[in-house]
Amino acid sequence: MSSIVTNNSAIAALQTLRGIGRSLQQTQEHVSTGLRVGKAADNAAYWSISTTMRSDAKALSAVQDALGLAANTVDTAYVGMSNAIDVMSTFKAKLVAAHESGVDKTKINDELDQLKQQLKSIAASASFNGQNWLWMTDPTDPQQNGVKQLPGAFVRDASGNVSVQTIRFDMTASFDTDQVYYLISNGGCDGIITNSGFANILGYTREWVVFNGDNHQIHPEMILTQQTTNEELDEMTGITELMLQRMVDVGSMFGSLSKRISIQTEFASTLQDSIASGIGRLVDADMEEESSRLAAFQTQQQLAVQSLSIANRAPQNILSLFQP
Repeated sequence: MSSIVTNNSAIAALQTLRGIGRSLQQTQEHVSTGLRVGKAADNAAYWSISTTMRSDAKALSAVQDALGLAANTVDTAYVGMSNAIDVMSTFKAKLVAAHESGVDKTKINDELDQLKQQLKSIAASASFNGQNWLWMTDPTDPQQNGVKQLPGAFVRDASGNVSVQTIRFDMTASFDTDQVYYLISNGGCDGIITNSGFANILGYTREWVVFNGDNHQIHPEMILTQQTTNEELDEMTGITELMLQRMVDVGSMFGSLSKRISIQTEFASTLQDSIASGIGRLVDADMEEESSRLAAFQTQQQLAVQSLSIANRAPQNILSLFQP
C-alpha cells in the first residue's frame, strides 16, 4: 500500500543510512586514533586490561629511571674506589722506598701527605645525586651505615597485588674490623683507611691508620720522620697492604652490583616493550582492515543516500495518479 502520510520506504532507507553513518563514524575514529578500543564502551574487558597494563608500564618506566640513578651512583663509587686504589698502591710503594738506608724519610712523608690529600679529594668528590659511598660523614645514620636498597622491579602478582622489589647491598660496617666499605669515615673505624681494625688483625700494638676520621682523632697516623724505625715501617706497610686488599674487594663488589643493575635495566626495558606489544594486540586497530572498511562504508553511504532520495520521490509519483 502506498501512502502520502507514511513513507515506509523512506523510513527504512533513513534507518539504513543512520546505521551506515554510525559504522562510518566508528571506523573513522579507529583510523584517526589508531585504536579499535579507545574507550570502555568499545570493549569494557579489553579497555580495563589495557588501562591497567598502561599504568604498570608507567610504574616500570619509573623503576627504569630509578635504576639509571642507582647505576650512576654505583659507577661513581666504583670509579672513585678504582682511582683510590691507584693512589693507595703508590702510597704503599713510598713506604717500601722508605726502608732504604740513608733515604730522607721526611721527603717521603711530604709525598705521603700529598697522597693522603688526594685520597680525601677522591672520596669527597665521588658523589652522585647527593649520595657518596666513599666518605661516611655520620656513622649513626642508617642511610649511610646500613643496607642500600635500590629499586629493582615493579611486580604485579596473580592476585593483582603490586610491589616494588629492591636490590639490596649491605654496607653496614662492623666496628673495628676489616668488614668496612666506605673509604673514609668521620667516625674513624667505619672507613677503610681510617680504620684501626687492620692493625688489630695483624696483632700490632700500634693501631696505625692512614689518617684519623674527623671525629675519631685517637689512633697514630702513618707519618714518617727520621726517627721512624724499620719495624714501624713494616707495620705500616703490612697494614697498608690489608687496606689495599679491602679496597680491591669493595671495588669488586661495586663492579658486581653495577653489572646486576645493568642486567635488571635491560630486562626492565625488554619487559616494557613486551607490555606495549601486549597492549597493542588488545586495543590497536588493524589499519589495513580499517582502510577497507572505511572505503566500503563510504560507498554504502552514497548508495543509502541515493536510496533515500528515490524513496522520498514516491509521494510525487502518487500525485500523478490524480492528474486528469
